Amino acid sequence: MTLVFIDGQAGTTGLQIAERLQHRNDIELLTLTDDERKNPARRKACLIDSDVAILCLPDDAARESVALAEGNTRILDASTAYRVDPDWAYGLPELADNQRGVISDAQFVSNPGCYPQGFILIVRPLIEAGLLASTLPLRCHAVSGYSGGGRQMVEKRQAFSAAEIDRFNSQLYALTLEHKHVPEMHAYSRAEVRPFFSPSVAHYYKGMLVQIPVFANELSGTVSEVHNVLSERYAHEQFVDVLPLGTDVAPDGYLDPTACNDTNRLEIMVLGNEEQILLVARYDNLGKGASGAAIQNMNLMLGINEATGL
Repeated sequence: MTLVFIDGQAGTTGLQIAERLQHRNDIELLTLTDDERKNPARRKACLIDSDVAILCLPDDAARESVALAEGNTRILDASTAYRVDPDWAYGLPELADNQRGVISDAQFVSNPGCYPQGFILIVRPLIEAGLLASTLPLRCHAVSGYSGGGRQMVEKRQAFSAAEIDRFNSQLYALTLEHKHVPEMHAYSRAEVRPFFSPSVAHYYKGMLVQIPVFANELSGTVSEVHNVLSERYAHEQFVDVLPLGTDVAPDGYLDPTACNDTNRLEIMVLGNEEQILLVARYDNLGKGASGAAIQNMNLMLGINEATGL
């Protein structure tokens, strides 16, 4: 029986991971009471006793937990604290052909951020294939359900009055263009220029769209070639689907950000026309974007089928 400790189980991502693990007969969850969570000695005991500790904490608290573990356990960290740390494996199995092996062998794995996964999985293959120049300044716009903001935002949004819902239905944020996900988007996409990233949060619980607009004259190839590169890259990936060109993804004219909710699926779409192309990734920000990705990584770390429980 594998012992797993979720440090930060009361948070949005932690609750989702615990829910996905509680019915598995190969996992035993180590838990703490509310009072014990504030006791460093009790947290340290669980960290050291577990086979894998999953950290669902703010960055500083995650660093504290890593220090408490004293190198005695394998750690999967869902914060941004170690995502571009060279001593940590980046937990995006679909990143490269050898990435699953990197994750499987690592003691320390950093779970990827929600927004970067869609950006990286679209951009990296196109740069590697030479269809996008690595020196091209890329723009990325995205929208997520409010659960992406964590428990405090969930509680705030769910208490909104009807007037507040009308007023704050969709809000642009990270207006200084210094979102915490930009470093990993830059580091793992193979883009040489720091991407322009503009996210927004909308008044629905979960589901996200990551959008990368490009002009045809910025590509060294056609729309069909772009689609072919992405299709071939992910042809054998069970959690990444590249939708066929011409698929009617918006029957009513509007692209639904929630269509992949409650799955670990990430859909990639090549939209637009021969002059302007919109590359889009759609997935569940609490699924493939967070807790689903964590389960996938944990399975790899344990040497079992990565789709177990997903």
